[in-house]
Amino acid sequence: MNWYGHLTKVRKGRGVISLVIALLAVFALLATSCGNDDDGDTVEAPEATQAPEAAEEPEATEAPAPAPDPRGNALGDGSLGIVEVEAGEAIQIRSLQAITGDVAGFGLPIDRAAYIAADDYGPIHGFDVDLGASLDDLCGADGGQAAAQTIVADDRVIGVLGTSCSGAAVAAAPLVTNAGMVMISGGNTSPALTSDLAGTAGPNHVKGYYRTAHNDLYQGAAMAKFVFGELGFTTAAAIHDGDPYTQGLAQAFSDAFEDEGGTMTGFSGVNKDDTDMVPVLTEIAAGSPEALFFPIFQPAGDFIADQAPGVSGLEDTVLLAADGLLNANYLPLPQTAGMYFSGPDQRFGENVNQSTGKTAADFTAEYESRYGEVPSSAFWAHGYDATILLLDAIAAASWIDDDTLMIDRQGVRDYLYGLRNFNGIIGTINCDAFGDCGSSKITVVQNLGGEENIEASLNNVIYSYEP
Repeated sequence: MNWYGHLTKVRKGRGVISLVIALLAVFALLATSCGNDDDGDTVEAPEATQAPEAAEEPEATEAPAPAPDPRGNALGDGSLGIVEVEAGEAIQIRSLQAITGDVAGFGLPIDRAAYIAADDYGPIHGFDVDLGASLDDLCGADGGQAAAQTIVADDRVIGVLGTSCSGAAVAAAPLVTNAGMVMISGGNTSPALTSDLAGTAGPNHVKGYYRTAHNDLYQGAAMAKFVFGELGFTTAAAIHDGDPYTQGLAQAFSDAFEDEGGTMTGFSGVNKDDTDMVPVLTEIAAGSPEALFFPIFQPAGDFIADQAPGVSGLEDTVLLAADGLLNANYLPLPQTAGMYFSGPDQRFGENVNQSTGKTAADFTAEYESRYGEVPSSAFWAHGYDATILLLDAIAAASWIDDDTLMIDRQGVRDYLYGLRNFNGIIGTINCDAFGDCGSSKITVVQNLGGEENIEASLNNVIYSYEP
């Protein structure tokens, strides 16, 4: 080999060696980087960066509790207005009854019952009840209208207890109820004020009128059944004085008597101030009735009982009247001895008014203590229960706002229309849509005659009726 070829070999060999040495150096560096240092500490990778913590949500703030409604469960929607009774003032109600004249014996016990009932009941939500002075309905439209006008002039009045007489209610009730007040009677019985008991409103019905006295459709039926079924009479006649009460009851009797199978031989009217009854009695006598029913008031009732036996054709006719004459002024009259009277069942026994806990015996004892006599007519218990119903209605429709008593007029009506199964002295009370709330129990009593037998006559029940 020449020197050029040898040199070429040498150069190639050195190149290979150089390449190997270079590769070893690279591997050494890599090993050093991946291996341990002289102290044997591990080379740690840099820590991962943590995400920042989420900010805490603020605690939820509770909405403030609503302020309690001062009305509570008080009835009413305010549609008839709210009466405000300031601290130190009294709740205003009124009594409107027949308290003077010939009919005072009928209305006065109802009026007195209202005051006794209010005392028994006591304050409402801490507020006293004030009946003011008694007002007189004079047992007629004029008296009822005049007294009602006086009442409605005071817009503080919530309700009226009354009237005694249906004729007075016909004029008074529209005025009272149109003023947003209520009227609740212990003595009115005319069907015209409520309904025909078959769902039809009477011609004088108004919303806001109620009564604890019965509907005379029941009383007419009771007397008709007594005359036809118990006395055995098939003919009868009736006299009224044009008052809604007397005419309504006379008509109810007439209709019911004919339904029983009897014959009405006469149906006539007199004026309230008539004294000579012979002309109308002569007309009635022409039909020779076995019974004559005259559900009227005094003084006209006095003259009919006195003059009828002297009219030819009526000598043996049995005389019958109703609760308008069933009082301590009429029963002692000599000409009324032996007469029959229909009226509300007064056998109250141990009945208790659920709101006061009072019985009939409790009431009569208080009545005698205050007034020195027993109640002189049949509707005193109805007047007592009527008063309690009104006071309960006011309690249910009122609430305290600061120091003021608030009374919702519509709420008072709502309570009365919704009243069911209330236990009163007169028995169980339920109010219907037309304001009839009273018991339908009717009795017939016979007058024993004489001043000394008044109470005995009122309790001398010979016939009972309950539909």
